[in-house]
Amino acid sequence: MTQIETRPARPAAHARAGALLDATARVSPRLAGRVALELWRRPGRPGSVRTSERPVHDAATISYVDHRGRVTAYSWGDGERPVLLVHGWGSRASRFAGLVAALLDHGYSPVSYDAWAHGASPGPVRTILDHQVVIGALAGRYGGFAGVVAHSFGVPVALHAVSAGRVAAISGMGDFGYLTDGFCAELGAGEAVNRELRRAIERRYFDGDDGIWARFSVAPVPGRELLVVHDAEDRVVDVRQAEVLVAAGGELVRTSGLGHSRILGDPGVVAEVVAFLDGSPR
Repeated sequence: MTQIETRPARPAAHARAGALLDATARVSPRLAGRVALELWRRPGRPGSVRTSERPVHDAATISYVDHRGRVTAYSWGDGERPVLLVHGWGSRASRFAGLVAALLDHGYSPVSYDAWAHGASPGPVRTILDHQVVIGALAGRYGGFAGVVAHSFGVPVALHAVSAGRVAAISGMGDFGYLTDGFCAELGAGEAVNRELRRAIERRYFDGDDGIWARFSVAPVPGRELLVVHDAEDRVVDVRQAEVLVAAGGELVRTSGLGHSRILGDPGVVAEVVAFLDGSPR
């Protein structure tokens, strides 16, 4: 697999934040972890529905799942052969518009939701276990999923919540620890900050459980078919994370020139994903 040899220079603000966190960690490691957590857990202002997404977004039936706040859910189609779509960090369900249209054309009924602090769902952000509850509620509402498509952070969420069947993982990570590794790398922060950030996450969200990094990482599952789609020029999730997913039984589709986000709406990728869900030769 082609690996990325260079990355774009970090924004100056990110570099300053990383240097400040490193300096804080030398004086008060726990404080550095708390500050890093505050930066890590904020996805930014919810993105709006793009003009190109509006027709598909407006055609959805909107419902809600009440779990630690009101989660906005979307469904399309006649309810036959439901397919779950799980968006990534800083994204929203409408980003799947091109895939939704293709799935409808093939007789599927897409189902998705905006995670807390994303799209139309208020925050704060919640954990992978809370996502599991919402996905379970949607499965109960629409029936067993004929397949799952996930992007970026949605990949570990989907793989934890749905244990079998066909799962397409686009631009995703297989190692749950990459959530902090990638964040600290983006800031240029060192190992001490990464370690304390992990501890802060464990304390705040998981009652101090340090086993979450292994438990929420991908592992082979009998009865699961996994399609891994990753771009060689992804600057958000390192392409080596695709290798982790492939090692757990995934089949790899390589792309080039699409990056982390544009890959989701690429017609070739959409066709690959639909063919995978259909069980058709690709």
